[in-house]
This record gives sequence, C-alpha cells and structure tokens, in this order.
Amino acid sequence: MSTFQKNGTWPEGTMRAVAITAPGRVEIIELPIPGPRPDTVLVRPSYVGLCGTDLELLHGTASYLKDGRARFPLVFGHEWSGQVVAVGEDVVGISVGDRVVGQTMVPCGLCRHCQRGRRAICERLVEVGLYGLQGAAADYIRMPMRSLTVLPEGLSDLSAAFIEPAVTVVGGFDKVGCRPEDTVAVVGTGTIGLLAVQLASRMARSVEAIGIDEAGLKLAASCGARRTLRPEQADRGAYSLVIEASGSSRAFLRSLELAETGGRVAVIGVANDAVAGFVPGELVLRGVDIFGIRHGLDYYDRTIQLFVDGVLDAKPLVADVLPPERAAHGFELLEHGRSGPPKVLLRWAREGRGS
Repeated sequence: MSTFQKNGTWPEGTMRAVAITAPGRVEIIELPIPGPRPDTVLVRPSYVGLCGTDLELLHGTASYLKDGRARFPLVFGHEWSGQVVAVGEDVVGISVGDRVVGQTMVPCGLCRHCQRGRRAICERLVEVGLYGLQGAAADYIRMPMRSLTVLPEGLSDLSAAFIEPAVTVVGGFDKVGCRPEDTVAVVGTGTIGLLAVQLASRMARSVEAIGIDEAGLKLAASCGARRTLRPEQADRGAYSLVIEASGSSRAFLRSLELAETGGRVAVIGVANDAVAGFVPGELVLRGVDIFGIRHGLDYYDRTIQLFVDGVLDAKPLVADVLPPERAAHGFELLEHGRSGPPKVLLRWAREGRGS
C-alpha cells in the first residue's frame, strides 16, 4: 500500500477505500491507486462529510442506483477537502502540496448546455462519489484539474469540507435574489438549513428557522435565526423568501403556504415522494415564484470567501469526526445518533491545516 508522496511522484500500488458494497453494508476495501492522466490531479483527502444522499446510497434508495447510473460497490464521498500529492501532464495552476476542495459535478465542457454556460445541466455530467467518478472516501482521489479549487491559507481543512453543500446555498440565494429587505424563512435545520440561516442572517432583514427537531432549532438560533418555530407555529404568507431545505414533500407544501403574495420559494431539499394537495392555481393567483436549486457549480470561489470572512461557520455544525474504519458508525450517527449538530465527517490525512 502506498503512502503520502512528499516528492510529487505519482504513487503506484493499492489503497484503502470505504465502499458501500450492498444495501446496508459499509466495508473497507482495497483498490488500485488511480493512475496518472493528462490534466488530472491526485489528491489525498483530509475530511469527507457524510450527508443524506450518502444515506440514500447506503439504503439502496438513491435515484442514481434505481436508474442504473450507480452500482455497488460504490466509493462514496462528494463533500471533501484534501491535499495534492501528484499532478499529471499539462496541469497548470495546481501544485503538489496545495490544499484543495473538489467540485461534485464534473461537466463535459463540450455539450450544448456547457457551451451555453449551463454546466450544471451538462448532457454528459458525472458526479464524484455518486455516479461516474470514484468518491473521496479513499486514500486517494483522482480529479480533473478544472474541478478543483485551491484553498487559501485562512481556511481550515475541516471548514473546506463544508464548501460543497454550501455552494448550493450560496447559488440558491443568488438565483432568487436575496435582498436586504427580505423576510426569510428557512424550513429544515440540517446542514443546508443551518448554512442558509447563517447566510440569510447577514443578507436579509430577518430570518426565522422552521423545523421539527428541537436541537436543530436551538442550533438555528445560535446561527442567527431571529425566531425558531415549529411548522404549525409559522404564519401563512408571512415571508418574502422561503428556503425549503428539509427535503420533505410536506415541508415543500408548507413552504408554498408560508410565502407572501409575490414571494419566492427556493427549493434546495430533494423530496422524492409525490406531492398531494398541490393546487397550481394558487401559485398563479398569489404570484409565487418557485426556484429549483440545482447545486452551485459556479459559486466555489465566492463560498470559500464567505467562510474566510466568517459569514459561514462550519464548527457549530460538526457532530463528530471519525476515522475511516468507523464509517459504518458514522452512518448510524447520521441517521439515529445525533443530538444537535447535523454533520458527521471522516478524517483521513493529517497533512494540511486540520481543524
């Protein structure tokens, strides 16, 4: 098994990886280290975050598995930071030793959507740790040069592992045009919801958090929510901007009710259950705009700066940090064992700035 290469030589041999090998089963497996290719970079991950999409992969319910894009064994990990250990031919702007964050979505750059500046809906899109490309839950991950962003000295590796979920929030706020006069409701108190509360508290007139988890609501208050409410306590039509971050179909319907006449709803959470009781005419008569937020591929630099400036803060969101060997326990914590902070991370390398 290879170790960290101080001289930048592309390592050979095998590596550890944490893989979902079947529904409900997480195992340490051994894989060949990905070999060098032009325009690619080999990175040793530092932190890898677990999220709800990873849980869906573990349960075998993810859409990527159902439609055949993904299959087991699957090395997960799309929220991560790491350090460059080797670079391929023709790589520019990235050097051995750089700390980087990886983009989840890897577009082709050639299709009609990419050529029109709509990379997030690329016709040949692949996603790291979901389908098409190995995830970061391994000793090494090979990434296209264009899908990495070099981190500044002022940002820790731990915080950098939150950039991937945060870009969706930042991109969403930009798409809906969050303004200083907005009254914002954030529905859901997971990682996405709490990041949305942090951002809204700095961008809008006020932000209120709506959720069903008491520990999550307390965290939302500490992240800047003016008030925290359960769904039945929130007033219908009280908010100019509603951020649906829970991924619940019921919460989606409630979000539409919470928006004022002429208001906007940004849907970030992915609800896979059919919605009953939806009346399209209400949207027309009330003039409510709904925005589906498909990631934030073009917002990595802006999001990094928000963490550096302290507008976004990862530390309150961390429930636990575990070694790769305890990945199965990490999934258990993510699903059942949390008592407040939403994020469980796996820690690999000790190089870089750590936490």
